[in-house]
Amino acid sequence: MRVLVTGANGYIGLRLIPQLLELGYSVIAIVRNKDRFPIQNFKAWTPQLLVIEGDFLKFQSLENADQLGEIDAAYYLLHSMGAGKNFPCQEKICAQNFTEWIKPVPLGQVVYLSGISPQGSELSDHLESRATVARILANGNAPLTTLRASIIVGSGSASFEIIRDLVEKLPVMSTPRWTRTKCQPIAIRNVIGYLLGVTDPSDKQLFLNQTFDIGGPQVLTYQMMLEGYARVRGLRRFILPVPFLSPKLSAYWLYFMTATSFPLARALVSSLHIETTCEESRIKELVPQDLLSYQQSIKLALSVVAQNRVPSVWFNSLASGKVDSRHIRNIQIPEHGILHDSRKIVIRAPRQQVIDAVWSLGGKVGWPSMDWAWHLRGMMDKCVGGSGMRRGRRDPYKLSTGDALDFWRVILVDKDAGRLILFAEMKLPGEAWLEYSVGSNSIKQRAVFRPRGLFGRLYWACTYPFHLIIFPRMLNQLANGWKHRITL
Repeated sequence: MRVLVTGANGYIGLRLIPQLLELGYSVIAIVRNKDRFPIQNFKAWTPQLLVIEGDFLKFQSLENADQLGEIDAAYYLLHSMGAGKNFPCQEKICAQNFTEWIKPVPLGQVVYLSGISPQGSELSDHLESRATVARILANGNAPLTTLRASIIVGSGSASFEIIRDLVEKLPVMSTPRWTRTKCQPIAIRNVIGYLLGVTDPSDKQLFLNQTFDIGGPQVLTYQMMLEGYARVRGLRRFILPVPFLSPKLSAYWLYFMTATSFPLARALVSSLHIETTCEESRIKELVPQDLLSYQQSIKLALSVVAQNRVPSVWFNSLASGKVDSRHIRNIQIPEHGILHDSRKIVIRAPRQQVIDAVWSLGGKVGWPSMDWAWHLRGMMDKCVGGSGMRRGRRDPYKLSTGDALDFWRVILVDKDAGRLILFAEMKLPGEAWLEYSVGSNSIKQRAVFRPRGLFGRLYWACTYPFHLIIFPRMLNQLANGWKHRITL
């Protein structure tokens, strides 16, 4: 069976593809940038996996679909909710370009993961966009199967990370009115089970041109979800709902209290007053599986986090950040029109230990010089609408191209060569990079800033005195192997 997966680098895509390969399927994964796809995680399945590039916002970037041959099923997993106010327009363009692109291909089925849209309710931009995409896909040349989910709970999912941030950080919460809205959370494991089940060749005809609601075994309010997480963690939390937080204030509340971006917070909040519970449950009989309870889902997610085995994280999608894909493609830092701080010293620890120290920067481990100052800079970034430091990192020791790392994005990672380049996703009057190169007996650190106008140059002048304090100490710590922090 040949399967095509769009959005292969996304949260769902990176969870679904290994399961498809385990079943023996041949998988064609479409990504905007091959350099961001963790191909090293799929070495055992190399003959079964083909990765191709294409941006469905730009039709001309897509390869000729005629060359793909017959495809049994295509998973449509493209979402742009974190891209800002115009995300409905972007999602519509992507869906139209997909249906146009796939027309020449003999295609047996399209599977779309959407959101529950209650009948008779005035839909938010988020849910209306999902419904619009479903209508566009249904008018394509292949039968459509739509799975509509409420809240997806799993390690690294946006909803799980928001709940975790709120409960772990706030002993007392004054929560908006929407926390009393009902939803039907479902474990990511069960979502993947349904996605696989609807393309099963033996029962495939049952799912063509059908829409199914998928949910877990419990109907909960968002407040009950916060309380349930607290019980699993053994935390005592006090939740005080208040009636006066507007949608905009609620979005700011989520943005400042959690690791979510403001565009995503705004899009989420616009839908949280709408009850998203399953209106029908036919799929339970058609794709039988053990549905995890909400508390079981939380326990499973926490165990995966504790073992550093999180396969995908919502904020590692480029749509969730501000990095331009050309920076990943063009791995050379600009040399003209820049301001920079370059330093190089002899390493005093084994080279591999120094490389490991560089590879552990950020996240829970922190930064080797004035860690408090980095967090202060992250708070300042949050105040002006940036990503801040709360994104952390996917894994405390491993880095891959495209990973989010605090307020940076990894754009080049070559551990054998000892070279790492980070691109700043902070709100800046210009563009910034941080580069490390570990040689046989020395380490080089380079902070590069390409200012935008006079204000950009003033910004560099104001921050440069802090560079003179932070960067020499940081480089010195790394040259020594930064042992005391790596062992945390």
